[in-house]
Amino acid sequence: MDGRGRIAESLIQGLVRAGRHAADLWGEWQRAMRRWMKPLLELEPPRGAGTAATALLFSAAALYGAACGGHLPVLMQELRDLRDATANAAGFRIAEVTVTGQHHVSEAQILATAGVTNRSSLLFLDADAARSRLLANPWIADATVLKLYPGRLHIAITERVPFALWQRDGKVAVIDADGTVLEPEATIHFVSLPLVVGKGADRKAKEFLALLERFPALREQVYASVLVAERRWNLKLKNGVDVRLPEHDAAAALGTLVQLEREKRLLSRDIVAVDLRLPDRVTVKLSEGAALTREDSVRERLKEPGKKTKRPGGQA
Repeated sequence: MDGRGRIAESLIQGLVRAGRHAADLWGEWQRAMRRWMKPLLELEPPRGAGTAATALLFSAAALYGAACGGHLPVLMQELRDLRDATANAAGFRIAEVTVTGQHHVSEAQILATAGVTNRSSLLFLDADAARSRLLANPWIADATVLKLYPGRLHIAITERVPFALWQRDGKVAVIDADGTVLEPEATIHFVSLPLVVGKGADRKAKEFLALLERFPALREQVYASVLVAERRWNLKLKNGVDVRLPEHDAAAALGTLVQLEREKRLLSRDIVAVDLRLPDRVTVKLSEGAALTREDSVRERLKEPGKKTKRPGGQA
């Protein structure tokens, strides 16, 4: 019993000491908190702080309601207009705008794309964002937006150059040399541009048309360049003759065609197609009338009117 009594007494004394220690820690923590919070507790709020806090609360509630109701974009635009109006009243109105480099894109389109309106202020106009919006226009290759305080704005653009017309799926678009579509539908202003046809022709037009430029006499006769299976080109001439070029070494084939035209006036004859796909021969398809005339000529020469000959439209 004595042993158990001594053990119980030591346990009780340990718990008492632990309790006292915890109480001391709690007291120190309270004193430290009072020291840290004293400046805040003694701080007197400025006049109007309550009104400002109330206005902030109502503003937050209004923003939350606008977001839930889907009216946030309208509200944000109204806030931007209010911000710009304040800056304009302070002397940062855009009083002068200069736009340079435009030809196919109008000044009104450029300002609308850049986000410049009669309510915009120079102070809050984001020049980088305006430039990014301008570069999203396919006609504009580069753009510079300069804010010249207090009230001048300068926009300079570099336009892409119309290079060719591209026909695919029955639609004709205007493209630049890299194949970028500048206008999804061509107008009469672009009829003088060369016409390329077929899938992938937009990307390969630059290289092929440069090759065709080496043969100006032939180029003047070309109505359209047609890409076949994205591998080789055919030429559709203005007189209706089809010229079939090989997949490889099209330059040599064009040189052969130009020589035949110069020496034999081949393209001026009554033919419908010239096949240059084989390197060692040229195949010419006659028109139906020319084929019949040729058959009659062969019969006359051979003096065998009853001999079977090729049907009209044959090749020579």
